[in-house]
Amino acid sequence: MNQDPCFLSGQELSEAIATRRLSPVDVVEAHLARIEKVDARLHAYIDVYEKEARAAASQADREIRAGRARGPFHGVPLAVKDIIDVEGHVTTGGSASRLDHLAKATAFIVRKALDQGMIVLGKTHTVEFACGAWGTNQHMGTPWNPWDMKVARVPGGSSSGSGVAVAARMAPWALGTDTGCSVRQPAAWCGITGLKTTIGRLSTHGILPLSPTLDTPGTLARTVRDAAALYNLLQGPDPHDPLTQRHAPDDPMPDIDKGVKGLKLARLPKAERAGVQDEVLEAYDRSLDELATLGARIVDVDLPFRLGDFTNMTSITNAEGYLVNKATMDDPTTKVDEVVRRRLLGGAKIPAHEYLATMRLREEMKLRWVDAMNGIDAFLTPSTETAAFPLTEVDYDAAPVRFARWVNILDLCAVVVPNGFTRGGLPTSLQVVGRGYDEATVLRTGQAYQAATGWHERMPEV
Repeated sequence: MNQDPCFLSGQELSEAIATRRLSPVDVVEAHLARIEKVDARLHAYIDVYEKEARAAASQADREIRAGRARGPFHGVPLAVKDIIDVEGHVTTGGSASRLDHLAKATAFIVRKALDQGMIVLGKTHTVEFACGAWGTNQHMGTPWNPWDMKVARVPGGSSSGSGVAVAARMAPWALGTDTGCSVRQPAAWCGITGLKTTIGRLSTHGILPLSPTLDTPGTLARTVRDAAALYNLLQGPDPHDPLTQRHAPDDPMPDIDKGVKGLKLARLPKAERAGVQDEVLEAYDRSLDELATLGARIVDVDLPFRLGDFTNMTSITNAEGYLVNKATMDDPTTKVDEVVRRRLLGGAKIPAHEYLATMRLREEMKLRWVDAMNGIDAFLTPSTETAAFPLTEVDYDAAPVRFARWVNILDLCAVVVPNGFTRGGLPTSLQVVGRGYDEATVLRTGQAYQAATGWHERMPEV
């Protein structure tokens, strides 16, 4: 095992701390040093809680040595997307208009992590108001995708800083949110693992909303096992979020190593392959072959609609996003990314009948999807149509969410995992989509794939 703490997974750090090979102080100091060394270039963090992290590490060390470990990840650090509140710290939401918005309380999921003795290293950059898939931010700065240190490429959004921080080994794992792709897009383009949870699995209390109908917190990590373990620690009922009380927590860890033998996994229909980069499809096809070798049954499926049909289904997000941010959007003097302002101001023009019709259509599509997936355990797609491309090529009138947005609209869950590299050295990614509230199956499938391959072990040269 590489004993540099920055190159260990969350679970490896947990084991090293438990066996006294490392202390929480060693772990936190190593990550703070790594952040100081590389983040001036990568711009993943908007704020580093250096003083508090060191104090928490010392306290964790004392408690563990006294036999009072609070949980398996006591002393392990994490990064937090800057739309998630941490008491006493500013939550900018990626907006220069919120530089004085001091959080009065800590978000429920962060509080759960802190109660288990985890240590927040700091806040990571986000697309303004979490409204964007490219990962760019006009006023607060765009994190640098670490897989190409010569050309600035899209990091993926909106949890851009969390993706870059984990990929560049500035945090073992991070918290993000996903309303239409925002955990999975940065995870895919940054070559790491990302878990999009079903709505209601993780509390959104204390998180700046974009679209309450679709907002879902998620985890970004280097391995499926880490993403699953962090998710498992954070789930549970929150009296401030009624959606979390509709489904009992479901521990994915007992089944995570059961493999895929006998599972029916549906492949992408031929028509859905059009427009996908050749190298992305090549990696996708190799992934199907690998899963078949592991014992999965790769099957065809007739989809009840085209996945691209969801790309422009923005009425829900834009209308709700405008409602949440109305005062800021309506004030032309506020410093707001013009792309974000234009998108959310568009929400003000959506009539009630259009919004309600979209909500009704969504319910119909959910039922049609359930019927189509009858007897199928998970659906496999590429995570993105392309590998990360240069920022200079971004079309802000488009959204790279063809394989992502439909998962949110249909209230499903998904995990994305690295599955190869282009000839230019950029990561590609496989998405495993499961039924709503069946995180255990998508994580089990992703874990089986990672146990048989080594793509997730590669790291960028930063």
